[in-house]
Amino acid sequence: MTGSERDDANGVDAERLAALPPLPTDDEGPVFEAPWQAQAFALAVKLSDEGHFTWKEWAGTLADELAAAEARGEPDDGTRYYHHWVAALERLVVDRRLSTSAALDDCKEAWADAYRHTPHGQPVELHLGPSREL
Repeated sequence: MTGSERDDANGVDAERLAALPPLPTDDEGPVFEAPWQAQAFALAVKLSDEGHFTWKEWAGTLADELAAAEARGEPDDGTRYYHHWVAALERLVVDRRLSTSAALDDCKEAWADAYRHTPHGQPVELHLGPSREL
């Protein structure tokens, strides 16, 4: 199934989707500046494929996040595109009750704490104790 067939099958509003900033791509597909961007992309695709939300719902939520950023006066230079992608993904995950805002905040804080306690140049590892679950 081609991408356009998949979009049609999921009922994506082609005009609204076309209005979104395009993903950076090369001849082989999407290109990401950092691993977390690819992971956020893959997670959104996987959750949509599993039926947690349609691609049309995803595109609408991302468009809302981008519009909110514009209303806040954030520059539209593409540097924060995947930050908005993650914000849209978090919103859908909470709306669909796949997680809670509190659990997401706890996870972010656990990663930030792990980062702060990791020596420079070493990989950041998240160690959850018995009282911390994701």
